Amino acid sequence: MNRAPPIAGLLETALYVADMARSVAFFRDVLGLSIMLETPRLTAFDAGRGGVLLLFPEGGATDDVSGERGTVPGHDGHGPLHMAFAIAADALAPWRAHLAAAGVTLRGEMHWPRGGTSLYFEDPDGHVLEVATPGLWPNDADRA
Repeated sequence: MNRAPPIAGLLETALYVADMARSVAFFRDVLGLSIMLETPRLTAFDAGRGGVLLLFPEGGATDDVSGERGTVPGHDGHGPLHMAFAIAADALAPWRAHLAAAGVTLRGEMHWPRGGTSLYFEDPDGHVLEVATPGLWPNDADRA
């Protein structure tokens, strides 16, 4: 079997939400993400370090979208999905305080064997979100 060409990084992740306006407000106002694109089909946020968070209305992206430039296959997700945002080690306490001030309840906290710490909370749709300091994975030691 041939070895796959290298992957440069994770570019996009998607969440599927019941109320776009409510979710856009949460990710923009509570998490401080900047909107890069907003259309009736999706909202794209700058998630830092070249990463993009895409929000789609539940069931609103199941059809293929085709045009003169190509085709994007339909997709969707159900249930409480999960995603994590990378934060610097010294940002953990400020994030804990910020989430509390915004009325966001922590669902969990984990201290990882490699030294990282994660805070878990939910978005308005019940998706499990995480902010994580370096030290979760062997490949994250160089991020700060």
